[in-house]
Amino acid sequence: MKVREGDLGLPQMTEIEFLDKLLDENLDLGMEEPEIAAGIGEQMLHMDMKPLPRSVRARIRDVCSRIISKNVVLVGGGIGHLSAWLFDLWCDSRESRENSQIERPESFRIIEPGARFGVVIDRLIRRYDAESWASVIQKSWNEVIAEGSSENLSEIAVNEFAKTSILPMPINMIIIDMPEGERIQAVKGAFDIVTPGGIVLVQEPAVPTGDVGSPSQGERPTPAQSKVIAFNKWIELVKRVNEKHSIGFTELTGGTLVALIKKSD
Repeated sequence: MKVREGDLGLPQMTEIEFLDKLLDENLDLGMEEPEIAAGIGEQMLHMDMKPLPRSVRARIRDVCSRIISKNVVLVGGGIGHLSAWLFDLWCDSRESRENSQIERPESFRIIEPGARFGVVIDRLIRRYDAESWASVIQKSWNEVIAEGSSENLSEIAVNEFAKTSILPMPINMIIIDMPEGERIQAVKGAFDIVTPGGIVLVQEPAVPTGDVGSPSQGERPTPAQSKVIAFNKWIELVKRVNEKHSIGFTELTGGTLVALIKKSD
């Protein structure tokens, strides 16, 4: 992973210090919702769609402002809410950012299987004049992953994935914006294919509270029990990744943003 010169301080910092600075707030950018994103947010409320908390959206944007990424993937485009925050970062030409050295990626792929939502995102891309480097892929994340491998990819299999993938490679950053029930599986696939040195950003699933019991044999778990099962799978994933790689957490007003950084061999 490459970071912009001077953004994260001295090179001799510890891993914990590096992760803390990487996930820190970019005070130059603030928390104000970009104009286009604000309009999309209003549409989401009318459609009963739940957006990522503003604090999480802003912090994802802040992390992207520090990292030099060749190829970025957003899994879960929706109607373009988070995408609008990122386009505002990469495309905004306001004088306040002319000297910020923020560079857009060479490619930005937005995964959104919904046909109607895909059309909306395509319009958003054209609104930002980003057609030459950004596009929407109207397939599910599972389909995109399956095109490279029918099995879970190992680190060794990334090169094989690149041969058949519709995504530009290598992938330096993958951002997950999926419903909580689909998030963990999406993170697993993302971490498998992100390039060594790359990063996966995701909001941590909510911590279950209270005693919900265990499902009886032959019975389907209740929604509360399913939430506990999913969170336990998340903990298992964090432990597995942390054995050989790096994980950073930052607690925000609306949730916890997690950065999973894949180390090189």
